[in-house]
Amino acid sequence: MTDKHREATGFQEQAPYDESIDLRTDFVMVYGLNDTTAQRIARWREAGYRVHLMTGISWGTYQDYLDGRWDGTDHWADAQTTGDGKPILHGHSTDIPYMVPTFSFTEYLVQKLRPIIELGVEGIHLEEPEFWARAGYSESFKREWQAFFKEPWQPPHSSPEAHFRAGQLKQHLLSRSLDRVTSVLRDDALQQGRDVHFYVPTHSLLNYTQWQIISPESRLRTLPSIDGAIAQVWTGTSRTPNVYAGVVAERTFETAYLEYGIAQDLTRGTDRRMWFLHDPIEDHPDRTWEDYLANYQRTLIASLLHPGVSRYEVAPWPNRIFNRPYLREGTDERELIPPDTATSYLIAMNSLRDLDQPDVRWDQEGPRIGIALSDTAMFQRWSPGGESGHYDGLQDALALEGREQLHFSDFYGLALPPLFDGQRVAPVQLENVIDTPDALDDVDVLVLSYEFQKPLAPSIHYALAGWVNRGGSLLYVGDGADPYHEIRSWWTGRYETCADHLAEALGADRDGIQWIGKGRVRFLPVRPAEFTESPERAAELVAAIRELAEAGGHTWQSTNWLSVRRGPYLIGAVLDGNHVVEGNYLDLLDPGLGIVQRRELGPGQLTWLRDLSYDSQPLLASAGRVVDWVSDEGGISFTCEAPRGVQVTTALRVPTEPTAVSTEYEYDAGVIWLHHPGEPGGTRVEIRL
Repeated sequence: MTDKHREATGFQEQAPYDESIDLRTDFVMVYGLNDTTAQRIARWREAGYRVHLMTGISWGTYQDYLDGRWDGTDHWADAQTTGDGKPILHGHSTDIPYMVPTFSFTEYLVQKLRPIIELGVEGIHLEEPEFWARAGYSESFKREWQAFFKEPWQPPHSSPEAHFRAGQLKQHLLSRSLDRVTSVLRDDALQQGRDVHFYVPTHSLLNYTQWQIISPESRLRTLPSIDGAIAQVWTGTSRTPNVYAGVVAERTFETAYLEYGIAQDLTRGTDRRMWFLHDPIEDHPDRTWEDYLANYQRTLIASLLHPGVSRYEVAPWPNRIFNRPYLREGTDERELIPPDTATSYLIAMNSLRDLDQPDVRWDQEGPRIGIALSDTAMFQRWSPGGESGHYDGLQDALALEGREQLHFSDFYGLALPPLFDGQRVAPVQLENVIDTPDALDDVDVLVLSYEFQKPLAPSIHYALAGWVNRGGSLLYVGDGADPYHEIRSWWTGRYETCADHLAEALGADRDGIQWIGKGRVRFLPVRPAEFTESPERAAELVAAIRELAEAGGHTWQSTNWLSVRRGPYLIGAVLDGNHVVEGNYLDLLDPGLGIVQRRELGPGQLTWLRDLSYDSQPLLASAGRVVDWVSDEGGISFTCEAPRGVQVTTALRVPTEPTAVSTEYEYDAGVIWLHHPGEPGGTRVEIRL
């Protein structure tokens, strides 16, 4: 019962319209440019959707450009290339390379997308601007290097400086291409009297850094024709292993929580839109239904613990969710989606439209901990021994050769200890402090290191000094051993490391906690990765952050329970140990929408509950979209829309037990549960009271 113009929920799909994948969200992103695009757009619009178009900005079915059919010139020299001269291919493809965003490739994209404007789409999504850290050897990249740096190309893995500069250039090329495509197409649309919005679906800065990929990230805030982004966070990114307390493991919930946290900074404080992505399946095709569901719920709950965002891409590729078989635990047989799993997914997808709740209350109001993360972290993903390993979510990361590089322990050494202590931790985009005065308004203690990233401008330090003087607390962690301290940049030649300029800007030395104006600062001469080595080392970092927080007047309470209330919704996760939830709730993770009055949650368990005592709203939850609602003293009627082939459960609050219901139902203690098969056109439900 929400306005579709808000575009609170949507999905992307390349397959043609089919009733089994008609999720009844506000909008659909029709994927890909081919001879069927116009037909697919028209059919989804006919089904009642606001329609967007999505295509890749760095890869796609662009063979007519590569083989010369577009302009008579072969363009394989524009493929991203590794040191051995091989193109980097997307996924398991043999002819879809990642592209160097040259001027000619950018012009090709403009011409390919121009006809889309005339099809009347509301938005165009240019997804995944990506340049691999191990790339940078193609002839087109060498030319771009000379044009940008005004000096001969250097092999990117020949030195830390060459690799860092290659990363800067890659980000510049991607940003330049996005700016050109969106600006030209926006002007075309305006000339036609159309208002078309442009969005960039992108992985998080944390994931791109971990997977060794360069992307525009913070640059997206400054490109004038970009209207927002989709944070592409899902099981495939968030199950990438990391190290905490000496143990290497997948930590899907905790990693997703940090990924969604940094992704918000792409639009926070602007009028641009942000959607959080969830993926019920992920790209890896050989996991089980049970694995997919459990990890989907981990990313789902992680996203809901960030109440600053209330728009969601509920799924990419519903066709692969509802129409492809996958394994079940304990068997070698593949089967289509289990009925309860389908119902559970749809309850979550439909409940997400109600998350724009002004009443937000945290379980504990402790200090807010920011972990500074810079775009430059993407430029430092290099190991002196040579080329780093390749990982894109399709391999077994726990068995991957060279996986220590993949772990990104310098960052997780700072972020995971306070998170596992139950604190409200969120990465912070470091570049935002330059031109966004309130970038750190939601941070009480900022943890910063330059051992895996660098400040691109001295103005960052002056902004941090101003924040500290106004009352912020800054913990700098680093021993100065990172070889990237010696690259040519604004601090070299004058300061031994960029941390020395930070101390100068603050007016601080390196001894203990110092008061700077109304704030505090401490320098901790330790390599951040050391805090991943053992529980004792993790506790050392927590103690240092806590000392700063308490010096700033904050009350610190260690807990194993991370939770928030968003209106009637209680969302929570147990980090370790046990936690008991008591009250009168409806369980939104239960396909039966059962009532919960007491639940003991164990380590790693999650919950999403609707508080039945919060309000008197009659519609509690549904696996379908409820429209055309009519109610009076004599009864309730509405239409429930859902994909064909699923079993729909809807829970309503009613004043008395019904005398007649048009569907199967159950009743207990003021709640009625309705059951019927899904129909995209809608099932009319009549309830007599």
